[in-house]
Amino acid sequence: MSDTQAAHAPRYLQDDADPEIFGSFDGHVATRFLAFVRPYRVRVVGTLLAVALFVASNVAIPLTIKLGIDAALGQRPLGLVLAGFLAVQAIGAASGFLQEWLSSRLAQQVIFDLRAAMFGHLQDVSLDILDQTHVGRIMSRLQGDVNALQEFLETSVSAVGDVFLLIGIVVVLLLFDWRLGLLTLSVVPALVGIRALWLPRVRDTFRRAKDASSIVNAALAENINGVRTVIAARREAHNAAAFERKVAASRDAQIAAAWAAQIMVPTIEGLTGAAQGVIVLAGGYAVATGRIQLGVMVAFIFYVQRFFDPIRTLSQQYTVMQRAMAGGQRIFEVLDVPIDIADMPGAIELTADRAAIEFEHVTFGYRPGRPVLHDLSFRIAPGETAALVGPTGSGKTSIAGLIKRFHEPWTGHVRVAGHDVRTVTQDSLGQTVAMVLQEPFLFTGTILENIRLRSGAPREAVIEAARTVDAHGFITALPDGYDTRLDQRGQNLSLGQRQLLGFARALVADPVVLILDEATANVDSFTEQRIQTALKRVLEGRTSLIIAHRLATVRSADRILVLEAGRLVEQGRHEDMVRAGGLYARLCARGTLSFDDSA
Repeated sequence: MSDTQAAHAPRYLQDDADPEIFGSFDGHVATRFLAFVRPYRVRVVGTLLAVALFVASNVAIPLTIKLGIDAALGQRPLGLVLAGFLAVQAIGAASGFLQEWLSSRLAQQVIFDLRAAMFGHLQDVSLDILDQTHVGRIMSRLQGDVNALQEFLETSVSAVGDVFLLIGIVVVLLLFDWRLGLLTLSVVPALVGIRALWLPRVRDTFRRAKDASSIVNAALAENINGVRTVIAARREAHNAAAFERKVAASRDAQIAAAWAAQIMVPTIEGLTGAAQGVIVLAGGYAVATGRIQLGVMVAFIFYVQRFFDPIRTLSQQYTVMQRAMAGGQRIFEVLDVPIDIADMPGAIELTADRAAIEFEHVTFGYRPGRPVLHDLSFRIAPGETAALVGPTGSGKTSIAGLIKRFHEPWTGHVRVAGHDVRTVTQDSLGQTVAMVLQEPFLFTGTILENIRLRSGAPREAVIEAARTVDAHGFITALPDGYDTRLDQRGQNLSLGQRQLLGFARALVADPVVLILDEATANVDSFTEQRIQTALKRVLEGRTSLIIAHRLATVRSADRILVLEAGRLVEQGRHEDMVRAGGLYARLCARGTLSFDDSA
């Protein structure tokens, strides 16, 4: 990692500690989140209008009940009151549905944009940072933390309605009878106080429940990914016992959290019931003494029942808000990870039919003060096939990463077709330079989709590329041929077959420069012979760099470059360097070209 990257990497990307699940209100997070909501301001206005109509209908329902009682006592026309009651109920039902529908659509669209922004940003983040970040933690932010914001957005619309409903009820209560209204409001400080005392005491309980759940999920994922190793080592019973202990700990933590959450319910219900009882007694006395009418008293009881519902909901919404703030902080930390490798202003499109690769006094490393490559200079001519060999850790793969601009050199220049790779667009560099890795990553989808990956080549071109690398035969032998769907990472194919698909993928993209990074390292000798045949066809006419430790893979190269400790120590043809008796000759004598020479 460069000094700049090390300085800017967010702490949580490097920290294994589980994050807090609660956070206080953060105006910066709220402002940035609102930036994702702003493009949908028309939908927001429509949603709020539906909320206002829903709140108005809820406030009006007890009023219609009062009017109904008055009508029953002969004070108002009953038919007109009944029609008004039905109309209010219909408006409430319609506006409630519209409110939920609009808020859900709004939340889903905003969350879609947020996830897309995070995914797009992570595609451009430096590989140095991603290499040091646990994939599970990134997934936690893409899923769990985003879901916390989604929950907040969906429920915040209802929370706004609850606030206005509470205000409307308080106003009506005070207008009906200010004494009974104040008596009702006297319970609110007690509810707020109990909530304020309860939350800090149960926060650790909720945190332990979340941590225990994360541990179970991590253990489950690890055992599924390593199931072959588990079976081979006959560790099923041992791993099952260990998993049961983790599940038991999670169960206990979840039960404790559920108990802590539910203990508030009877407390609030008890206070609510007590308040309603007091109101009924005081209100009944007021009716008996003639201070208020019966219809007012009945409506008052309905309002008091509705009064505590938004208080309970808003109390729960506070917890939702805290989770959303904590999640939002981590989400925007991801979006704030700097993009160290980006197209510079005025970057040009790299277009070339033939291209040389040049390293000019390049020094590079992943950690400050610990260079991997030291003042490295060499040139691979257009159309030349060069092999890169050397002891483990000598910097071979680092050279490939610099050519593809996965990283940037500390000093010096890396050029492709005469242009410093920092001065060309990343898209054009990616189209010019292709790489085949030790084990090509195959995505979920068909063989056809995996071969053409980015090129969008027609089916005929894909088939021709497969024929060229000798993959057409095994593909057509599959039940659905090129339309065969691959299992996770192509596990329904052999390693050699997956490697041939990697060559076909590179060939169909028709690159000018081709890099093979240990492309034959994990295959058997028979498969290697097939790949060697495919290689001759793939490399024909291209500038190629082969990184390998198998002698058969590199001996036919036009030139072999030998690295040791990040420095170029030898170069030439196989026969000449064997006769020279240097490091290359010693590596060949040991039977491997990447054996640690210092061992």
